[in-house]
Amino acid sequence: MRAARPKRGEGESYCYQQLRRAILEGRLVPGQRLVETELARMLGAGRAAIRTALARLEQEGVVERSPNRGARVRLLTEEEAVEILEARAALECLAARYAAVRAKPEDLRKLRAIVRQMAACARRGDSLGYSECNGRFHHVMVRASRHATAQRLLDSLWAQMVRYQYRTVLAPGRLPRSLEEHRAIVDAVAAKDPDAAEARMRAHLQAVLASLREVARRTWPVAAP
Repeated sequence: MRAARPKRGEGESYCYQQLRRAILEGRLVPGQRLVETELARMLGAGRAAIRTALARLEQEGVVERSPNRGARVRLLTEEEAVEILEARAALECLAARYAAVRAKPEDLRKLRAIVRQMAACARRGDSLGYSECNGRFHHVMVRASRHATAQRLLDSLWAQMVRYQYRTVLAPGRLPRSLEEHRAIVDAVAAKDPDAAEARMRAHLQAVLASLREVARRTWPVAAP
């Protein structure tokens, strides 16, 4: 993993963003050791900045640290990922319902703009770009709900699923279907129809869960005994 040196005063944030992206893209894989000296050399940063970034990633559930083994990319089991997605679905369906009542015109403009960006990524076959847009879409949707408790709980769940979110859009034929699902959610919110918004979010996340299970069946890493 190579990256440009951080600007002065941006070391901790820069290291966090670079490491998080490397985990998302699979350049740092589940179970891989994260050695502070090696990461500091690769990122051109001090060990203190690396240590802070790793602590932040540990809080998000994507890195685990232990006194004897150091830091590693957390190996999320298929069962854990499914449980997290099921919990996320319950909260996001609630948020979609509230968004249909509370979303402001500015929220809808942001959501439609993100969907347009997702469509552009789909045309280019840019799965990583699509996944990043998808993450923004769900964050904006939850903020539009003005449901503070759902947003707080989802922040933790999203962080743990960040790498697997990218993998689900790689399932054959998934990307164009995902795009239509997001459009349908926005249309329901714009129509101020809570029942439809909740139902369409549920259908979307059930499809994501099916894709996750399919990807897991083919590629999921097996945890060491």
